[in-house]
Amino acid sequence: MTAPDINSPEEQVRYQRGLEVLNEVDGGSAPAVMENLADIAPAMAHHIVAFGFGDIYSRPGLDPKQRQLVTLGILTALGGCEAQLEVHVRTSLNVGLTPTEIVEAFTHAAGYAGFPRALNAIGVAKRVFAERDLLPVREN
Repeated sequence: MTAPDINSPEEQVRYQRGLEVLNEVDGGSAPAVMENLADIAPAMAHHIVAFGFGDIYSRPGLDPKQRQLVTLGILTALGGCEAQLEVHVRTSLNVGLTPTEIVEAFTHAAGYAGFPRALNAIGVAKRVFAERDLLPVREN
């Protein structure tokens, strides 16, 4: 089986659809991620946009807030994904999740993924919240 030609018209349609969705939710950090991959893995950059956002994130059925809650939970459970978690905490804020909701998602994940992973996720969120002057977070 051969890899898809990322320059084919079909792939470019997927990529453009993904880029539109990504630009709506990302808040501007996506170009830096794509540029970081350009010299070593340009196909990976393409697939992140075309598949991740053009095919998956653009599906109906979940709104962007719901999608981000799922993503936060999965990245927390996986562990070792702090760089990606940082991007998605920012994206979660961009789509309207509150700091309290984000912290609650991590607290909820502790019961399934364990306290160390939840604490790592909360540490990532704390850095992002500090950058955006969103501390202290008032929990309900």
